[in-house]
Amino acid sequence: MSVKKRYPVLAVAVAMTSLNASGAGFQVSEHSASGLGRAFAGEAAIADNAAVLARNPAAMTLFKTAELSGGLSIVDPTVDVDDNDFGQSAKDVAPMGFIPSAYYIHPINNRIAVGLAMFSNYGVATEYPDKFNAGSTAGETSLMTVNLNPNIAYRINDHFSIGGGISLVYGDAELKRHYGLLGLVGKNSSDNTIKMEGDTYDWSWNIAALYEVNDDHRFGLSYRSQVDLDFEGDFTDYTGKITGTPNTVVTGKLPVVLPAIAEFSGYHALNNQWAVHYSVQWTQYSKFEELRATSDQCNPGYEGEAGVCLMKDEDYDDNFRWALGATYSLNPEWILRAGFAFDEQAGKSTLSIPDTDRYWYSAGATYTYSPNMSFDFGFTYLRGKEITFEEDETSFTSTSDAFITAAQINYKF
Repeated sequence: MSVKKRYPVLAVAVAMTSLNASGAGFQVSEHSASGLGRAFAGEAAIADNAAVLARNPAAMTLFKTAELSGGLSIVDPTVDVDDNDFGQSAKDVAPMGFIPSAYYIHPINNRIAVGLAMFSNYGVATEYPDKFNAGSTAGETSLMTVNLNPNIAYRINDHFSIGGGISLVYGDAELKRHYGLLGLVGKNSSDNTIKMEGDTYDWSWNIAALYEVNDDHRFGLSYRSQVDLDFEGDFTDYTGKITGTPNTVVTGKLPVVLPAIAEFSGYHALNNQWAVHYSVQWTQYSKFEELRATSDQCNPGYEGEAGVCLMKDEDYDDNFRWALGATYSLNPEWILRAGFAFDEQAGKSTLSIPDTDRYWYSAGATYTYSPNMSFDFGFTYLRGKEITFEEDETSFTSTSDAFITAAQINYKF
């Protein structure tokens, strides 16, 4: 049995975060309450609080004083899956998720600023009933990640700024399967067949640019690199078909790709009250090709392939997310915002990740309590397109929607 690596600060952050992907594939978009209120339209260009670090560190040059932002997003999804061939349904397979975030920006002078961000870009959780027929492909799946991301920005001139940083990305994953319809004599459909759990960390990098036409018009461009997480942890073979001995625990390895992300945003103030903003985000999901767990002790191996504990091909393509929003300054205390986004389906739907097109309908507000302190609130209704897919020669239909709420506090020093 392996001894897991544990990193206390990051482990605490992950423990706070029961993630459920609200973006396409297994992407987590909830980086701020202000962003949620506009469907994350214009995030790489607006820079109305320190949460801009998650999207564009070059925008730190817009800050004149140090600022701290911290928030919590709550994702309450409803994902139902119907087994069309056997007339069985699984309700609410995606649990509620809690997603914290924190950001700090500190200007050094009128050209250089530094910042630190903690947030998540990827995560997913699905939990099917123990007696769901397709236990061998459904069961429980979870992936939780957190980024600790220091950044620096430099203003080249009055119009152009650049920025970048590195990220320590921590991940924790668990996968559990059971017999389901394939239960054998003397076994229950809810009895486990395999289980794998482990954690790991890796480094990534990000770069960004901000172009200011003037105070009322600016554009942002950012890129966040791919992360290759090599999980190492406990693989349990309850049946003995993979390792040769029932109830055997071995050390398994499972590489997982967190795809690269690029975003272009624009912000335009039309007058003293109204502004419009937009974003196009690209995610390189084509790099996510398979889930393949390996160990020398998995012999005869998964489906007779020695050294392989688990194998699942994934069918993903690069996808785009389009967002448009508006902001209205009601008075010195209140700012109102709204937005709409379309998030393209990234991968072929499966029971563990029932992906589909998503439509975001968002609204939010900022309340300025004092010159130094403000509060952001955001709400989104997310509607997923109904989709029918096949897995292991069985037909399923998935329906989904979600309510996302968020609150955030911002403080200027």
